[in-house]
Amino acid sequence: MDDPASRQIDEIIKLQGGWKAEILRELRRVVTSASPHIIEEVKWKMPTRPEGLPVWSHDGIVCFAEIWKDNVKLLFPKGAMLKDPAKLFNARLKSKTDRAIEFHQGDTFNEAALTDLVREALAFNTEKKK
Repeated sequence: MDDPASRQIDEIIKLQGGWKAEILRELRRVVTSASPHIIEEVKWKMPTRPEGLPVWSHDGIVCFAEIWKDNVKLLFPKGAMLKDPAKLFNARLKSKTDRAIEFHQGDTFNEAALTDLVREALAFNTEKKK
């Protein structure tokens, strides 16, 4: 049986190490602090990525993290439907559905704006479910 998702995400972060681990740790903190309703999950385990991906959800996926060779992306599957007044989205801008925030080594982010974006995604999911 798999460990609880929170422990699996701890391991994903530890596996990355360095700046990627730090970004993931900070993103996780901001996302989970945005609402007590956020649930941590791990999805999409496959032979090329046996650890899976960290996923945060409530009434559907709010966002998830992808770790690449030179970046970490925080993806919002319904991001195209969200307002982004702080212009955080900088990747997947041509997608009809999702949007992403791509982070590279040394990048910082606007914590308040990210918290607002996570809350908007959560509200979008909740409203859609009604």
